[in-house]
Amino acid sequence: MNIIFVGPPGAGKGTQAQIVSKTFKIPHISTGDMLRAEMDSGSKLGNQVKDIVTSGKLVDDDLMNQIVKERLSKSDAISGFILDGFPRTLNQAESLDEILKSMGKQIDRVIYVDVPENIIVERLSARRICPKCGRNYNMITDPPKEDEMCDVCHVHLITRDDDKPETVKKRYQVYLELTSPVIAYYRQKKVLFTIDGTMKMKDIEKHLIEMIKGRK
Repeated sequence: MNIIFVGPPGAGKGTQAQIVSKTFKIPHISTGDMLRAEMDSGSKLGNQVKDIVTSGKLVDDDLMNQIVKERLSKSDAISGFILDGFPRTLNQAESLDEILKSMGKQIDRVIYVDVPENIIVERLSARRICPKCGRNYNMITDPPKEDEMCDVCHVHLITRDDDKPETVKKRYQVYLELTSPVIAYYRQKKVLFTIDGTMKMKDIEKHLIEMIKGRK
């Protein structure tokens, strides 16, 4: 089973992909994981990626496609995989189809985790981090014992710049602009399945498993 998870930042794609990964025993592959693994490998491709990342630039589509092909060729992905964070653009989606075609594979399910902007802003702007030990908190779902103080270090927690409400709204709009064509692309191919990302986690897990098994 070859699966893609798409959805806005803060939708919970990573958590849900991990559930599916354990249930179906296929690797959960995120964009970040692929880039880090390639850089750590010390390969020529990895060194190219490291130069780009350390200079603060974005990895272009051609290079990203090479990394994806390299990762999907590994033995643990033979029986299936879960892609999280790729493809982000229509160009990447079309390139992925070509990569998979050359490998005799195709995408079976695209899970679109649908969460409205106001919920995303609420979720991400509630995140806090300890500036000393790096521990993460969420003031709604996982708050510290003492308000705005780290349980371990007892220092004031901070909000990352990219979790501030105005920044979250911009990130959401960028996501819509880039990903809407991707969602439409997979909908046309009849492999897109939408799940309500505002449901309780147990309900999401149940619906996900049924959806992937073809009961939804």
